[in-house]
Formats: sequence, structure tokens, C-alpha cells
Amino acid sequence: MAFDLDRALLDECVHCGFCLPTCPTYAVTGDEAESPRGRIYLMDLATRGEAPVAGPVTQHLDSCLGCLACVPACPSGVKYNQLIESARPQLDREVPRDRFFRSMIFTLFPYPRRLRVAALAGVLYQRLGLRWLTRRSGLLGRLPARARALEGLLPPVRAKDLFARTKGTGTGQTRGVALLTGCAQRVFFKPVNDATVRVLAAEGCRVDLPKGQGCCGALSLHTGRDEEARAFARRTVDAFEGYETVVVNVAGCGSVLKEYGELLRDDPGYAERAAAFAARVRDVSEVLAELEPVARRQPLPLRVAYHDACHLANAQRITRQPRDALRTIPGLELVEVPEEKICCGSAGVYNLLQPAMAERLGRRKAENLASARPDVIATGNAGCLLQIRRYAEGGPLIMHPVELLDWSIHGTAH
Repeated sequence: MAFDLDRALLDECVHCGFCLPTCPTYAVTGDEAESPRGRIYLMDLATRGEAPVAGPVTQHLDSCLGCLACVPACPSGVKYNQLIESARPQLDREVPRDRFFRSMIFTLFPYPRRLRVAALAGVLYQRLGLRWLTRRSGLLGRLPARARALEGLLPPVRAKDLFARTKGTGTGQTRGVALLTGCAQRVFFKPVNDATVRVLAAEGCRVDLPKGQGCCGALSLHTGRDEEARAFARRTVDAFEGYETVVVNVAGCGSVLKEYGELLRDDPGYAERAAAFAARVRDVSEVLAELEPVARRQPLPLRVAYHDACHLANAQRITRQPRDALRTIPGLELVEVPEEKICCGSAGVYNLLQPAMAERLGRRKAENLASARPDVIATGNAGCLLQIRRYAEGGPLIMHPVELLDWSIHGTAH
């Protein structure tokens, strides 16, 4: 088997090396094959039939986080995102690996009802003292790496949030928007969705939560399950038909929603609708940047370290708006963080599929964030919240920026 990749895209890379310092896996290993330049070289060899796809090519492409930090850093404009997203479906179809574990992930995570049952088991595991026992006894250290990763990433979900629903606002506001509540987001981070609705309402928006919405397909697309991602995309386009603005508070989801035009370009029933939908998608920080702040902010005398989620900063090129939103809070100080552009190691389900590399990056990110001595770490992506919380355990509060705004506007941290 050889890769079928676009020769013109491969030839854009002149192997200059500007991508190297931006790549998390290269920063950790120093291995050329663990860099964007090295991976493009391997893809080129596999496309020419000069290297088998199975083996080292698969290994090094699987270890790519897809953080896309190399894309804005490249002076030649190499579209590494298109290359890796073209390669991964071919790997998924042709190179059997992790079939059972991957099937388990994608049978569970995109489906909120199933995920709630699993989350309830996680709540009981923590509440009944089983987590303490597992760790105290040393049993956790004897589990496989992926099982340890699952255990470590369990979020502190409140039982009352598991089966409750985020509610939209009433009529009367001047601007109507629709909120993507997500799949894992609505189960594990309902408070973030609630805060998003309250903040947007306080700033004059009517917030609707369209029925029929579910997973947006981000996890599937980033793992090479492109047909599955297209099915989720069609459902999402249908659910949000007629809304002028679609608001997203998860960086990975927003990145994929904005790519729907490309994802469904060959679908005659959806190509035009998907492109129009993608043009209406806004991260919550973008919407707040478009609005003149009207809600009174109460002071929060906090040192806040803001972590750039990769699919917000690199894929959507959104870095200023979240920081500007936080600066509207009186008394809040944004502090600088070393290696702020290096990925935390979450990357969708990467921290489950590649736990060793994800742990090295997670610990590195937690140490860099801790060096700024923050009271709060803020980031706009569900996976980053889980990953950083795991490795900054016992440290500062970990919050979505919209939760800090909600705290300031309404005077309490929900």
C-alpha cells in the first residue's frame, strides 16, 4: 500500500526547519522524524512507494498531535493540516491498530446519553473512595498506560449536573445566537455551557439551544474517521439551519465547524449549506469581541495564566479576543507563561491513544504554567481543561475564560 496524497502539497515543503521549534513532539524528543518536516518527508516516501506505510511511517504520524503550530510558523505556507488530515483516514482504513480501544472511544464519547452513564460510574468511583484506594494501594501504577490515562482524566463532575440540561434565554435581547452544547462538553462541562449562556445574555444576546444537535465530528475527523465525521457534520448543519450566528465554546469543535465547507465539499446535498454554515460559526470570545460590553464587571483580584488552546490559536488564529475579554474584568492580571504556544498534550483523544507522549507534554505544560504563580489557569477547550487539571492537581483553579467573566458579572463562581 502507498499513500495517495496531493503531490503539490508535499512539494510546498522546502525543508527549511522553521517548523522545528514550534513542534511539541520534536521539542520533547529532538527526533527529526517527530517534526513536521520529518513527517512530510515520510509521507513523501510513502506516496512514492519508497517506504511502507505500516511501521515507522504510521508510528510517527500517529504521534503527531495535530496541534498545527507549524502552520502559522511556516514561511512557505505549507498546508500541513491538509496533509495530515488526508493521511489519517488512509491509516485508519489500511493499518490495523488499536481497533478495540478506538472502537470503545468512538462508541462512547460522541454520544451524550452513553457518556452520562459512564460519567456516573466515574462519579461513584470518586465518591465511594475507590480512587483513593486505587492510588493508595499502588494498583493504579500497575494498570496499562491507557487505563491510567482514563483514570487520571476523570473530571470532577457534580452528580446534579449529569442529567440536568443547560437552558437558553427568553426573548427580548437584541441579538439572537445559537449555542453548540457539544457531546462530552455537555456532560463533563455543563457549568461552562451555563456560564456561556449567562454571559451572552448579560451582554444582550438571546441564546437558543437547537434540538437535534449532537457531536460535531471533531474527535472523529482528528483521528482519521472521516466518513463518521461527515455524518456528524450533516446532522449539525441540519440542527442549526436558519441561525445567523453559531456560538462555540470548545476550540476543537469550533475549528472543525469552520471546516465544514471543505469536509462536505463533495456532498451535493450539503456542500453549499455547509459552507454557509461554516461562515456563521464564532468562538464565544469572537462574539464577545463584537459586542460592546454592557454588563457591569465586579473586580476579581486574580493572577490569571491564559493557555492558548491549539485549535483556537493555530487553526482559528484566535489569540487576542480571549485575552481582551479577560482584560474587561477589573483587578484581573494576565501573566506571561513560558512556552505558551507549546501544546499541553490533550489533542482530542491523543492523551488516551498516546499516553506516554501526552504525559510528558502535560507535565511540561503544568510546570510552565506553575512558574507564573497564577491563581487561575484559563483555557478555552475541554480537552485542555482536563489535561492541565490532571497535571496541575492541587494547584490553581482551572477554568474556561467565560467562567471567569460569569464570576465577575454575577458575583459568584458557580
